[in-house]
Amino acid sequence: MSNTPTPQDPSLEQQVEILKEQLYQAQKLTALGELVSTTTHEFNNVLTTIINYAKMGQRHHDQQTRDKAFDKILAAGQRAARITTGILGFARNRPEGLESTDMVKLVDDALLLLEREMTKYRVQVERQFQPVPPAMANANRIQQVVMNLLVNARQAMPGGGHVWIRLTHDPALDTVDLTIRDTGSGIPPEKLPRIFDRYFTTKSGPDASGKGGTGLGLSFCREVIEAHHGRIRVESTPGKGTAFTIKLPAARQSAPSAAAKPGFPLPQSAPQEPTAGV
Repeated sequence: MSNTPTPQDPSLEQQVEILKEQLYQAQKLTALGELVSTTTHEFNNVLTTIINYAKMGQRHHDQQTRDKAFDKILAAGQRAARITTGILGFARNRPEGLESTDMVKLVDDALLLLEREMTKYRVQVERQFQPVPPAMANANRIQQVVMNLLVNARQAMPGGGHVWIRLTHDPALDTVDLTIRDTGSGIPPEKLPRIFDRYFTTKSGPDASGKGGTGLGLSFCREVIEAHHGRIRVESTPGKGTAFTIKLPAARQSAPSAAAKPGFPLPQSAPQEPTAGV
C-alpha cells in the first residue's frame, strides 16, 4: 500500500496550514525589521525637536516663548509614543480569532508606521473616511494586508504620486469596504487575471528599498481576506493607476470572537463558494 499523501490527507492539510503560518510570520518579521530601521530615523527627528525646543526654553525667560517650547516638546513626545504604540501593536501576537476591529484606527496605525517611507518617496496620502461600523477581523492579519497594499502602491510610483484611502460601509452586504487607489503605472490587462496567484509578480525584482518582487504579497492578501469571508478585487488602467478594494464583514454588536485554526483565521461557518475576485 502506498504511503504517498493525497490532497485530502489530514496530515498534508496540517502541513499546508503550518507553512502558511510560517510564511505569515516571515513576512511579519521582515516588515517589522524594515519598520524598526525607518522609525529609528523618525525617533532621531523627534529627539532633535525635543532637544532644540528644550534649549530654546532654557535661553528665553519670557513665558510666551517657554509655553511654545513646552507645547512643541509635548507634541513631539506624544508622536514618539504613538510610533512606539504602533510598532508594539504590530509586533504583538494577538489571539488568532476574529474580533470587532476599528478599521479607522487600524488604517491610521498603518499610515503612521509608513509615514516616513511615503514622505521619502514623495507620495501624498489622502484619507477619505466615512462613518463605518467595526469589522469582524483579526487586526494583525488585516493590518499586514493594508501595509502590503500601501507599499505596493508606493512602489508603483517611483517618481512620487498620490494615494487615496477610502473607508465606506456597504449596508446592502453589511460590509466595511476599504479601497486603496494610486496614480502609478497600472497593471497590463493580460496580467490582471493572475495578479493574486502565488509567485506571480509584475515586478522584475526588489525595488531600490529592497522590497517586493517575490510574488507572495498579493497571494497572502487574498488568502487572508478569503479566510475572513471577505472579498478582494482589483481595477487597473495602465498609465493611470490601480485600485484594490477589500470588503470585510461588519461586526455584529453582540458577536463573540470566532475561533480559528492554525494558519490564517478561519471562521466556523465558511461559505462554500470562493469570495475573492479580480
